[in-house]
Amino acid sequence: MEPSSSNTGFIQQQPVISNQFYDDVSYQRVARLFLPSDILDKITPDAAQIGQEVLSQQVFDWVTDAEHNQPYLRGNGRDLFGKPKSELVVGEGWRKLQDYGFKKGVVALNYDTDHGPYTRLVQFLRCHLWEASCANTLCPAAMQDGAARLLQRHLFTSAAKKLSPVEREVFQNAYSHLTSRDPTKTWTSGQWMTERTGGSDVSQTETVATYDPFPSSAPVPLASQSESIPLGPWSISGFKWFSSATDSHMTILLARTHPSKGVSAFFAPMRRHNPSLVSHTGESGNGTELNGITIQRLKHKFGTQSLPTAELELKGMRGWLIGVEGKGIQEISTILNITRVHTTVSSMGYLGRSLGIARSFALVRPVGMGKGKRIALSSHPLHMRTLANMTTDYHGMMLLTFYTIHALGLDERSLPSNQAATKVPTPPKELVQPLLRVLSSLHKSYVCETTVPLVYGCMEALGGVGYMQNVESEHLNISRLFRDCCVGAIWEGTTDVLASDTLRALKHPLSGKQSVQALDWLILSSKNAGLVEEWQVLKNKIDTGKQEELLPEARGLVFRIAEIIISVLYLVDAEADPGVEIEAMCARFMEKKGFRVYEAPGKRAREGGLKLDQAIVYGAGKDLAQGAKL
Repeated sequence: MEPSSSNTGFIQQQPVISNQFYDDVSYQRVARLFLPSDILDKITPDAAQIGQEVLSQQVFDWVTDAEHNQPYLRGNGRDLFGKPKSELVVGEGWRKLQDYGFKKGVVALNYDTDHGPYTRLVQFLRCHLWEASCANTLCPAAMQDGAARLLQRHLFTSAAKKLSPVEREVFQNAYSHLTSRDPTKTWTSGQWMTERTGGSDVSQTETVATYDPFPSSAPVPLASQSESIPLGPWSISGFKWFSSATDSHMTILLARTHPSKGVSAFFAPMRRHNPSLVSHTGESGNGTELNGITIQRLKHKFGTQSLPTAELELKGMRGWLIGVEGKGIQEISTILNITRVHTTVSSMGYLGRSLGIARSFALVRPVGMGKGKRIALSSHPLHMRTLANMTTDYHGMMLLTFYTIHALGLDERSLPSNQAATKVPTPPKELVQPLLRVLSSLHKSYVCETTVPLVYGCMEALGGVGYMQNVESEHLNISRLFRDCCVGAIWEGTTDVLASDTLRALKHPLSGKQSVQALDWLILSSKNAGLVEEWQVLKNKIDTGKQEELLPEARGLVFRIAEIIISVLYLVDAEADPGVEIEAMCARFMEKKGFRVYEAPGKRAREGGLKLDQAIVYGAGKDLAQGAKL
């Protein structure tokens, strides 16, 4: 018997995190299910490279730096002599991670690459790999994406006829920056909705925009001298309570223009040219300053600590009206469709990485089984059943998330008649928008709420090590992923807000019947009597109940619809690519949710033991013998 010391005795072998593009069985199945084989073959080399690069030590060093050197206001918002000066400072790690995302086209791909209606799927499959290593830089990228889509609609559709030549120039300039891959040119965007009166509820917005064009007798002040882009004719003042992406280059915001009108949407640059500014070296003529913005203070948050989130006071901020006065909700909804998908993909990215860490740890962690017997955790029946159940939930939510993205892609780009469709249910053209209207809120409400305890479960799967901050081994830092994933169920609409919004969509006097019809089409396509019967009960309740009467049940109603859709997609996946593992996962999910399993494949799932659970967790044929030193 030899006593252990700090450097001798048993020291746990480091888990090796594998490239999720290949290691994540659910990711692989989703890619094969939703993408035509020729597109999947085409994108595989680049996506697999991203999957490897995001696990590099360089990337994790940037993550550690972004978390350690958090954003701050230089001088607490004032210069040496007390003059207000809102100078935001972000760390090198944050900047490097943003630049990596720009170069990889995490947003630009959707605008400079054409895979038809599958372009969004390709984009978000890549984002899924990047989420857990990006240290929240995909948050401003999400709003960048939403702003690009909004401006794209106004520049390249019939709405473009309503733009003046100057508006077209301003919007085109911003769009070009938003969709660039050059880090020296790429812009991110803010999305300023939340005020002290409410977050998703913007009905009480207190920010006011006044039409106050510059005198025609003098040159219009510029937002950018180098690009000769003028400032807008609207003067905007108010107070924004939460503004993530405070380091962005522009923003889309909501403000009131008249007491009797609804809120309106505006585009505004973050900075403006000021030729009278003098630098500390005495130079003048080339200075820029914030565009009527004062950073009141930075928020201190439970998670997303690398992300600069602030309270902003606006006084005379210059901007441009987007669309029609009083129709800001309709304009901002274009952004919300995008940012809600980004948020859900981030939740899936955190969970996918957390499960990857839990899988890797189980391979190398020895545990006792009594009477002196020791085995790898990956051979422990209870632990494998736990991870298999979590993997089953994860795959179901992956199916729901990427089906929503499938609908988003169809909404943006129609399916060409000569392009072979996948085995995924593709709605008729007239049902795409009604289906997306429901899925946009429904999928985020369900997925982001359900993800949180699952990521916690992965943290628990590592024992005490999982609870540590683990900055010395950043690739194993599930506690950071847990803190960051918690916000998914809060921003871009809380679970209850989005459940209420889904109910509102289903009961809308003009479009509600189409949304119900779209769900009807999807669920009936399964030809599964149990699921159809469950849906008919819910459909009858929706059709006959008043919205205010259904509101207390909205969360349960929406979650039940989500579980039905997941079951439908599980059946599609099991039929498209059969196997014992997927059939077992399908049957287990449906049984867990109380659906009748007799029509689902894989009834033998309940009889599967350790080998089946291992196959669900690691994939069929995975060699588990390389693992723990016993």
